[in-house]
Amino acid sequence: MINDKKVLFSGMQATGNLTLGNYLGALKNWVTLSDEYECFYSVVDMHSITVRQNPAELRKRARALLTLYIAAGLDPEKNCIYYQSHVSGHAELAWILNCFTYMGELNRMTQFKDKAAKHADNINAGLFTYPVLMAADILLYQADVVPVGIDQMQHLELTRDIAIRFNNIYGDVFTVPEAYIGKVGAKIMSLQDPAKKMSKSDENPNASIYLMDDTDTILRKCKRAVTDSLGEIRYCEEQPGIRNLIDIYSACTGKAPQETVKEFEGRGYGEFKQAVGEAVVSVLKPLQDRVHQLEKDKAYIDSVIKNNADKASYFAGKTLRKVQKKVGFPERIRG
Repeated sequence: MINDKKVLFSGMQATGNLTLGNYLGALKNWVTLSDEYECFYSVVDMHSITVRQNPAELRKRARALLTLYIAAGLDPEKNCIYYQSHVSGHAELAWILNCFTYMGELNRMTQFKDKAAKHADNINAGLFTYPVLMAADILLYQADVVPVGIDQMQHLELTRDIAIRFNNIYGDVFTVPEAYIGKVGAKIMSLQDPAKKMSKSDENPNASIYLMDDTDTILRKCKRAVTDSLGEIRYCEEQPGIRNLIDIYSACTGKAPQETVKEFEGRGYGEFKQAVGEAVVSVLKPLQDRVHQLEKDKAYIDSVIKNNADKASYFAGKTLRKVQKKVGFPERIRG
C-alpha cells in the first residue's frame, strides 16, 4: 500500500498493434483507476522476446505503446508508466521465484501449450517460465489487485500460489494479489469471426480495428464485418456478428445495447455498419491526434521514460532487498 492507496499492476506487450478491443476492454478503464489506486502500468517488453522480434521494430513498438498509454489519458505524474526492461528487479526477482516454482505447475499452464504449438521451432525456456516473470512483475510492487482477463487468470493463480509459498517459508514478504473485479470493459470480438476475441495477432487484417487505423480503413472494416442473412438488428446469441457490432457501437457511444437496438429498429445492416464505423472514428480520432502531438515532443516522452523508470526502480528495489535478505544473499555494501 502506497499513500494509503492499494497498488494495482498491469501491462501490455510491445508486439503487434493495439486494437479497438484492447482500448475498450482495458486501456480506457485504466484511466479511471488512478484516483482509486496507486497504478503501475508497464510496457512488458521482456515478455515480448519469448518470440523472436526484430530489435529495431521492438524498440519502435515499445515507445509507441508507452506513447499510447499517455495519449489514452494515463497521467505519468499520477501513474507509473515504464518499460519493464528498464527495471532490473523484474529479472532478478524472476530468478529467485523460479526456485520457488514447481515444474508441474508450469507444465499445467495452458498458454504455454498454446504458444508452443504456434511456435514449434522456438520452444524456449523463457516461454516455459513466462508465468514466473509475470509473477515477479506483480509481486515486485506488492500489488494488491491485477486486472486480468480469463486467459490470464491461471497465471494470477500461480502468482498467488508462489507468494503464499514464499510467505509460509520466510514470513510476511509479499502481498498476495487479488484479481481486479470492477467495471468490466467491453469484450470486443473479431469482425470476421465473432466467436473469438479481436486480436492484434490476427492474420486477417479485416478482423481487427487498430487504434491508429485511418478513417477510411475503419469505415471499410466495419462495412466488411461478418453479419448474417436475417436482416434484423437484435442483441442475441443467434446473431453474434450483429451482437458484436452492437457492443462496439454501445461502448463508443455510451449507450446500453438495448438502446442501440431501439435506435436502429427497422434499419438495414449497411446503415448500421456505417454508424458503427463513424462511432469508432469519433472515439479514435482524438486519441490519434494526441498520439501525433506527443510523438513530436521527444524530450517530454524521454523525460517520462527516465522519471518513471526511476520511480519503478525505487519501489521494486524495496521489495527486492527484502527478498534477497530472506533467501540469504549477502548484503550489498553501499557508499
